[in-house]
Amino acid sequence: MLKFNYYLYWFFLMLSFFFFFFFFSLLFLIENYCLFLEWELFMLNSFGVFYMLYFDWISLMFTSIVFFISSMVILYSSDYMGVNSYSSNRFLFLVILFIVSMILMIMSPNLLSILLGWDGLGMVSYCLVIYYNSLKSYLSGMITCLTNRMGDIGLLISICWLMSYGSWHFMFYLDFYSCEIFYLVIISSFTKSAQIPFSSWLPAAMAAPTPVSSLVHSSTLVTAGVYLLIRFFNQFNFCNKYMLFFSLLTMLMSSFCANYEFDLKKIIALSTLSQLGLMMSSLFLGMVNLSFYHLLTHAVFKSLLFLCSGIMIYYMNNNQDIRMMGVVSNYLPFTSACFNISSLALCGFPFLSGFYSKDLIVELMSMSILNFFIYSLFYFCLGLTACYSVRLFFYSVFFKNKHISLCLLFESFSFMNFSIFFLSFFSVFFGCLMMWLINFDLLLVLIPFYLKLISLLFVFLGLWVGFELFLMKSYVFSFYYYLFTNMWFMSSYFYYLFSMFYMFSYNYSMSINWGEYYGSLGVSYYLVNLSNWFQNYMLGNMKIFLLSFMIWFIIFI
Repeated sequence: MLKFNYYLYWFFLMLSFFFFFFFFSLLFLIENYCLFLEWELFMLNSFGVFYMLYFDWISLMFTSIVFFISSMVILYSSDYMGVNSYSSNRFLFLVILFIVSMILMIMSPNLLSILLGWDGLGMVSYCLVIYYNSLKSYLSGMITCLTNRMGDIGLLISICWLMSYGSWHFMFYLDFYSCEIFYLVIISSFTKSAQIPFSSWLPAAMAAPTPVSSLVHSSTLVTAGVYLLIRFFNQFNFCNKYMLFFSLLTMLMSSFCANYEFDLKKIIALSTLSQLGLMMSSLFLGMVNLSFYHLLTHAVFKSLLFLCSGIMIYYMNNNQDIRMMGVVSNYLPFTSACFNISSLALCGFPFLSGFYSKDLIVELMSMSILNFFIYSLFYFCLGLTACYSVRLFFYSVFFKNKHISLCLLFESFSFMNFSIFFLSFFSVFFGCLMMWLINFDLLLVLIPFYLKLISLLFVFLGLWVGFELFLMKSYVFSFYYYLFTNMWFMSSYFYYLFSMFYMFSYNYSMSINWGEYYGSLGVSYYLVNLSNWFQNYMLGNMKIFLLSFMIWFIIFI
């Protein structure tokens, strides 16, 4: 009996959705349309609960890109996951549930209906991360789920708070909300978009299958927080130097960690984190349209990067260590070419899709009234991106052959190659296409010629430093090796922090994690000690009472 291939059916369906939504997004942009659909669920006194969908060019454009990447990922998965088992169908329907949750979140301007998509993303992402049922994937899924739960708490508090304004349609009330609501939403988005101090779940979520990583870390889960902030954008509350500092710190941390990492998927995950830091920092500088533009271009080339790495892992006997790869270009020439296109787009190489959005953000940042520290940090992170990309390129493509000698590799035409071909085409042309269609470049940028060239200079400098890092046999700053490989100790608790912070304290405090020690457990420990001391004092003999009586008597005299 011929088994029906659900993957191809859903691929064609989502590709047709992409063309449909992309066409209407351009139509809505030209005509300046927006469309509301509203369902009244029930009324409680004067308070109505509505389900609402809002179609404007931003939501339609983002939806079309999500559908395009989802269609390519589903086509890719039909080869990668296999189509002839029941578990493959389970995987497909989980991915579809994930996409539906994301679409629900994109299209609703109502905070209550946003929570529906937001929670759906959190739950389905947990199911996808633990798909392989290993201990590592269970732990990673738990970290992912619990960190995203923290964002849900902030969103629930803001929903309760918004009841006092009479409606959850936040887009009509942006000028009336108090600053605290905006800060709650920003912190909730920080958990979803993995900014410091919630960054540790993003590399942990790499335990999921590669097509899931491609979907989750390019256009859906991690960008949900950025998209929510674009919708909540209010110039007065968002031009915030403190939040800008946190997003720049995320860029710096992830770029440094990627230079010390040897796991292929983790390097790409950390590069996603650095790009999310760039989007957030441009948002906190007030450049909301450019943040959205970079969100779209980044989604395309980052999904391509993940899918190419998935093909490498697939052919390299499930190996993810870049030190064990080498000479992939001989066996997989087409995949290597697409991989390098996406890496260069990530670096901001001229005239690829990443260049247009990145360069415009950096140039407008140069025109902002910022101090030299933030300015230099921006350019430094730009150089570090090129640095870890070229290091990854040399390790995986040009390095000496290290994998199994009897492993026969050859590249045949498959659905995997078909999907990465389309994505590489978009990675080259999508940036300039969007700029011409949406007119993002209608901005007067007045900076000197040497400032125009400095971003290009930092990219080429980063390429050269990455090559030097590849040639070095020992780790640079080996003293800081543990700091950078453990994400500045955000992901777990280590002895190095024990010895640094509280070696002097009791043995009990050595047995609990530093997060617990400085949190509730540490407080309760000292409260118990204090109460025991008071109890011993009260149970003491008469001498203590007489002595204290004498002391107070002398004080009063």
